Amino acid sequence: MECKGEIIVKANANVAIIASLVSEPSRAAILTALLDGRFHPASELAYMAGIKPQTASFHLAKLSEADVVRVEKHGRHRYYGIRNQEVAHVMETMLSIAPPPVISSLKQSVEDKAVRYARTCYDHLAGFAGVQVTEGLLARGLLIKGEKEFAVTANGEQFLADVGIDLGRTRAKRRSFSHCCLDWSERRHHLAGALGHALLDKWLELRWIQRLTGTRAVTVTAAGKQGFKDLFGMDLEREPGSDS
Repeated sequence: MECKGEIIVKANANVAIIASLVSEPSRAAILTALLDGRFHPASELAYMAGIKPQTASFHLAKLSEADVVRVEKHGRHRYYGIRNQEVAHVMETMLSIAPPPVISSLKQSVEDKAVRYARTCYDHLAGFAGVQVTEGLLARGLLIKGEKEFAVTANGEQFLADVGIDLGRTRAKRRSFSHCCLDWSERRHHLAGALGHALLDKWLELRWIQRLTGTRAVTVTAAGKQGFKDLFGMDLEREPGSDS
């Protein structure tokens, strides 16, 4: 359409397709479960979302068709994972502005506490522990926080090399290197991107962090609490929100 010699470009209305997908509670629950960065069969996602397997398969087909999740086939089995860090970032941002879930049982309370303490946000560490580690890197002058990205200092490059992070290989990945990700539970930023992923892999390799089955919550082990204390002087023994 032209108006006074100018071409009016229509806005991309396809955003409504994505919005409608996420607005359905069961699909939102599935996508939230997939923020653990792993692949799951439909039956497992159904259990995590509290729906029937047939219902989960229907929703997963919709999400796959919209290219929000991807599917890996192994024999007769199909496993579903979140498409990429961009989808994960959008979901994490939406969680940061969503009202908190209603806690109606002891089990829910325990699970909520675990997720808030330490969890994976797609492929990097989030929650209280993730924010504390990020702020430890900042306090030691290893990172500098920009508006949208963290920058690695000269001391940071040496530190990362010392702990076994190949910065050249990490920077070469075809994705964001070190962006600021708003943590929905802490309302502060944690380190994401390829560097956040590399550090999470290192903490897992050192067994400072261990994944838990059926949740994106992770455990910071005793060795991890001591290791983070030695590296950054942080106390991960205290409860989130505690000033003591």
